[in-house]
Amino acid sequence: MYKYFPHTDADLQAMLARVGIDSIDALYPQIPEQIRFRGDYRLPSEMSEQEVRQLFEQLGSQNRQLTCFAGCGVYDHYTPSVVTYLLARSEFLTSYTPYQAEISQGTLHYIFEYQSMMATLTGMDVSNASMYDGTTAAAEAMMMAVAAAKKAGRVLVSETLSTATRRVLDTYALHKGITLETIPAQDGVTSREGLSALLAQGGVAGVMVQQPNRYGIVEDFTGFAEACHEAKSLFIIDSVAADLAVLKTPGEWGADIAVGDGQSLGIPMQFGGPYVGYLCCTEKLIRKMPGRIVGMTRDNRGQRAFVLTLQAREQHIRRQKATSNICSNQSLMALFVTVYMSLMGRQGLKEAAELSYAGAHYLCDRLTATGRFALVYQQPFFNEFYVRYDGDADALYQRFLDAGFLGGVRCGDGFIFAVTEKRTKEEIDRLVALVP
Repeated sequence: MYKYFPHTDADLQAMLARVGIDSIDALYPQIPEQIRFRGDYRLPSEMSEQEVRQLFEQLGSQNRQLTCFAGCGVYDHYTPSVVTYLLARSEFLTSYTPYQAEISQGTLHYIFEYQSMMATLTGMDVSNASMYDGTTAAAEAMMMAVAAAKKAGRVLVSETLSTATRRVLDTYALHKGITLETIPAQDGVTSREGLSALLAQGGVAGVMVQQPNRYGIVEDFTGFAEACHEAKSLFIIDSVAADLAVLKTPGEWGADIAVGDGQSLGIPMQFGGPYVGYLCCTEKLIRKMPGRIVGMTRDNRGQRAFVLTLQAREQHIRRQKATSNICSNQSLMALFVTVYMSLMGRQGLKEAAELSYAGAHYLCDRLTATGRFALVYQQPFFNEFYVRYDGDADALYQRFLDAGFLGGVRCGDGFIFAVTEKRTKEEIDRLVALVP
């Protein structure tokens, strides 16, 4: 008898007799009869393996494969085919969480490499073993700031932060007693005067900005870190991971905490997830960091070994007082981006980012040349930009879809377009040709 086979009638009767009842219905006397399901489940008949494969191929064929020019946090980057094969190696696919270091060396090894790469990419001192996604990483950073400040309960968030991230922050803040306040935007970027005025009121634990911001604009954060630190506040930067291959890193901006989503590091869009969040910080905040940190050491034979170096125990034994209750996540996705970065290398990551930048600027030039589009903000952008459309934007969006394009993300009376290294000049020209 295999453990995944269903129980027989004899098994069920033996279990019922053990607890002293004669039917399964007796387990649920509180459920009214009128809402109990008494029919047969609509389950298909048994199938062979080949029939099951055919069924799912037919279902999958119903999905339309669109050429993607959308972004806003999720990007259509190229994934080297070898990544998925390396992910399936047995030394990496160990079960759940690596508490027993001696039998979890593969898992601990890739987490160590992931941490090393993310710390380098962000310019920070340390990285944890990854988070669920970018939005929850931002929420954890917010709570870290409040925990580090102890008596300050205000967190300032730029108006140019992603709306999805802001909604998650609002949810966490509501149940943590944290006061979130918005730093106003001016011409599409965070207002320095607005930041200074809010900091001057005191009691600010942290300040969170985004790079590039929700409109794709690359912001200048010169002086932000100094203003935050003078007010005894932590400076937090939320970034698209892949863009840090060429942009100034959070560490170079003087950030205390760097967060964001790692989906741009080769993870397919796959209908919304799973993705992976990163969280890096300065060394002095290491004991406020959620999750775990893996270190490298030597065993009693002098061989290299990997161990859990630090894990905040209050996440397990003092839950109500813990900064965070994040202890593990889907680290398979951390392995995914680790393999991706290993294959791409520094130069490969930089080239992909530069191709994305060049493609976005080419698309922007072509669209504005039609006379129907104009940049909403005259600010520098990376691989994503916000344009206003002179016409029926909804009708144009449908026109894009009908032609097989996911033509940006609708925003106000225009679009936010994104371009990655996968988009060709021919695809861009075909998209622009659809503009009436």
